[in-house]
This record gives sequence, structure tokens and C-alpha cells, in this order.
Amino acid sequence: MAGFFGLFDYTKEGPGVPKNAPKKKTFVVFFETFFRNFWKFITINIVYSLISIPLVTNGLANVGLANVVRNTARDKHSFGLSDFFDTIRKNFKQSLIAGIINTLLYAILFFDLWFFRNVAGTPGIIATGLTLALLFTFIMMNFYLWTLIITFSYSLKQAYSVSFKLTFLNFKYSFLIAFVNILLLAATIGLLFITGKSWIYVLIFELLLLVTVYPAFNGLLIQFCIFPSIKKFIIDPYYKEHPNEDIEKRQSLGLEIEEQKKIIPDEVESGEDVDGDDSIFND
Repeated sequence: MAGFFGLFDYTKEGPGVPKNAPKKKTFVVFFETFFRNFWKFITINIVYSLISIPLVTNGLANVGLANVVRNTARDKHSFGLSDFFDTIRKNFKQSLIAGIINTLLYAILFFDLWFFRNVAGTPGIIATGLTLALLFTFIMMNFYLWTLIITFSYSLKQAYSVSFKLTFLNFKYSFLIAFVNILLLAATIGLLFITGKSWIYVLIFELLLLVTVYPAFNGLLIQFCIFPSIKKFIIDPYYKEHPNEDIEKRQSLGLEIEEQKKIIPDEVESGEDVDGDDSIFND
């Protein structure tokens, strides 16, 4: 099974690479891409973290970051901070509202976990389990949400709906992203416990990594996992039916125009037209 833990083969021959040259494993491409853009990512990460401090503005930070890492993962040029802020400007209303919705929903779900923890017996166990399932699902939906907002002409309701569907259509890779993040969290907490009296220095170091490295690392991981499914379930089906539309936009995302699949779209399943026009891409 090729790729990053069996991930989609997300490699592509660049300019000047011989046609028959062997393709690199996806995890190799992922780390090469990350370290090649490491210093640019540090600036983006710091700005992302600052904008995210007021929780209700995290949606703005997420769309800015999603654009930079999406283009980087697609091997397309990104102007870094200028693209980051330009994406926020273009998607300001939707991303701000989505950030507020997310903050409220996370607050409700965490409150429910705290509340049901104090409920004795089977009802408390069942309620806690259902709340955890909802929380985990919502976390995975957010892997897709911001990319859908910046890429397609979806309403916010449609973006959440499609995020939910893609979470399960692409479940093993949704779970993979969550699993990697759980491992990183476990490693972070574990280091604090094994370093004894030096834990404060380790904590400072971990917070530094959280601010300067983690956002783009996680964002790039998300793009390597989700974009192939977005192409499979949304882009390819639509343009199988509309092969001559948005050629430049598709090329700007590094899509092979001639390789459209035969899946009939239903806005993933419902058959809705997006914003009533001929294009599914966000301007």
C-alpha cells in the first residue's frame, strides 16, 4: 500500500523530472514539503496563533492557514502572509460566523462532558459516550470545513453539511489525522511527566512549538489527507458533467483536467446547485 500510512498517492513529477522516474512515497513528499517551507510556515503560524487567541476569531485564522497549506500541498506558489490575509478578506463573513459557531458548539460539548461525568449509572455512561462521539465527529468535520469554505461557492450550511458527509466518506483518513494529533498530545503530556523538576522548561519549549510549528504541520497533514477525497467526491463528479468549465481554476489547484471520474454529483449527495451558478469554485 503506497503512500503515507497507505494514504492516497499524492505525488507528482515536477518540472525536469524524467517521465519514468520512480515516484516518492507520500510521507517523504509530505516532510520534504514541510521542511522546504519551514521558515515561511513559522511566520504564518505566529500570525495564526495571535488571531486565534480570541476564540471567536479562530475561523479567520483557519481560512487563512487553509489557503496557504492547500496551495503548498498542491505544489502551487503561495505568497505566504499576503495570501493568508487576502483569503481572510475574501471569506471574512463566513469564516467569522463559522468560528463563532464552532466556539459555541465546543463550549456546549465540553460542558456536556463535564455535566454527564457527574451523572451516575448507565444513563451517565451512555450520555458521555454519545457526547464524545459528537465531539470527535465535529473535530473531524473541521478538517474539511475551512478548505471547503475557501475552495467552493458553498453557503455555510452547505459547507457544514458536506464536511459531515466527507468525514465519513473519507473516514479512515479523517481518523488518521485525529490519531496523529492524539499521539502528539500524548507525547506532549508524557514529556511533562517524565522530565521531573525540569517540566517548566519542557512546557515552555512545547508551547513554543505549538505556536511556531504545529498549526502549519497539522494543516499540511490535513491537506495531504483530505484533498484527494474532495477531488474524488466533489470536483471530479461535477466536471465530468461540466468538462469545459473553470479550466484555469482547476489548473491553479494542480488538477489534471483530462482525468475526470464518472461519479454523478449530488453536492456530494443532495443534487443541489451551488449558489445557483455554473461554477462550484469560490472566487
